Amino acid sequence: MKPQRTQRVYAKNAKNFYIKKNNKINMIENEISNKIIGTAIEVHKALGPGLLESAYKECLYFKLTQLGLNVVKEKPIPLIFEEVKLDCGYRIDLLVENKVIVEIKSVEALNDIHIAQTLTYLKLGNFKLGLLINFNIHTLKTGIKRVVNRLEQ
Repeated sequence: MKPQRTQRVYAKNAKNFYIKKNNKINMIENEISNKIIGTAIEVHKALGPGLLESAYKECLYFKLTQLGLNVVKEKPIPLIFEEVKLDCGYRIDLLVENKVIVEIKSVEALNDIHIAQTLTYLKLGNFKLGLLINFNIHTLKTGIKRVVNRLEQ
């Protein structure tokens, strides 16, 4: 078997690039997160603050799938403890392109426990990037936190 070759393919109208594997183009995490953030801002502009997390999750899911992104809602994530896989009921709000976790909140303010929760999901699922988005805020831009799992390569 031939080893898989990876090449960078540049988009015609943007600085962003994609990685092409087996004739399928996979977006890198930063490009995916840019699309998620832009879409979340659209949803927030349409709905405003004050709704339940579930309403924002459904709307964001709908809009991201309209963009053609692969999105999974309420993705179960197991906990492995002493080599035993335990189903503890952890669920990622949205998993986009099997690369970026989106944790949605509708709270007065994000705090350290929300960041810790997102980081834990990143570690349990072996993902690199998560977005913690608080929709209960006047300007959504200030309610978005990027959370990075510093995986050892």
